[in-house]
Amino acid sequence: MRYAPGTGEMVCDFCGNRTPIDGTTPEARARAVTEMDYDRVLSGLERAEMEETIVMPCPNCGAQVTFGTDVHAMECPFCATPLVAGTGTHRHIKPRALLPFELNERQARAAMTDWLGRLWFAPNGLRAYARKGRKMSGIYVPYWTYDADTQSSYTGQRGTIYYVTETAYRDGKPVQVQRQRINWQPVSGRVARWFDDVLVLGSTSLPKKFTDALAPWDLTALEPYAPEYLAGFVSEGYTIGPEDGFAEARQVMDATIRRDVRFDIGGDRQQIASVRTRVSDVTFKHVLLPVWLAAYKYNGKTYRFVVNARTGAVQGERPYSAIKIAIAVILGLILAGIAGYFLALQEGVVQ
Repeated sequence: MRYAPGTGEMVCDFCGNRTPIDGTTPEARARAVTEMDYDRVLSGLERAEMEETIVMPCPNCGAQVTFGTDVHAMECPFCATPLVAGTGTHRHIKPRALLPFELNERQARAAMTDWLGRLWFAPNGLRAYARKGRKMSGIYVPYWTYDADTQSSYTGQRGTIYYVTETAYRDGKPVQVQRQRINWQPVSGRVARWFDDVLVLGSTSLPKKFTDALAPWDLTALEPYAPEYLAGFVSEGYTIGPEDGFAEARQVMDATIRRDVRFDIGGDRQQIASVRTRVSDVTFKHVLLPVWLAAYKYNGKTYRFVVNARTGAVQGERPYSAIKIAIAVILGLILAGIAGYFLALQEGVVQ
């Protein structure tokens, strides 16, 4: 049986029998969003729940592809490289929650082909290949979420714009002009912010610009992790651990804190000299988010397209058709020549 997207049920492809997935009660959902204490887990004072899976690292793109117990060979969903399951296992922190697939493959393919259709200069052959190509891969991608309480003190300057009237000379004649000036005043203060579910990608298999552009994700709809949701899909093991993930989360937090500081400084202009932040009550969890992925090899090059399996948002590597670009350039030159001819003709008539 496999999970049927958008139903909360397992379905048999042979007889059509359906079975609801357990664990979707409000109490179970509340347990799913329970965070782990970051400092206690990393120091060993608290144990994170672990699991072992059969993982095959892709020799081409480095993805950690998780095999089911009944799967022994497949293609890497990220780059279409053939993979064969080994005998080793990978031990890692067990996901605490996931967002189940909402869109099925047919809906994801429609979203992808519509997106391709809106791209100028995309090769027609690639569009046709994507429309009729091989099956898309449904993948649960690993993420970390972080919560933290922050207290920041800052120093800087607040700038207030004012204008002065000065005399300038134009064509030898004096004229009065307004010059902008800024009055800077030293300032200091404090800002505080609670960060909830700062989301960090836990792998490097897909370009971060693609996965970031698939946001937003409705993390309030997270379901407790259950293996049934993974049936019929592929999951990727994380390659970015919780420590490296938190370092990236801090960059996100720091950027938000600096925006808070600028707002707190006020005025017309702001200069930040220093920001000192105390971070406390850090918690985290490992979650899986669903995407549909297509890796197409066309004219010797691999193109990857990803679809948010909840919202249908699409991102991918933009293909270009050299023929279409050449035709567009030629048409542009022809139109420019025609415009130039009529302009020259008009100027001749005027003379």
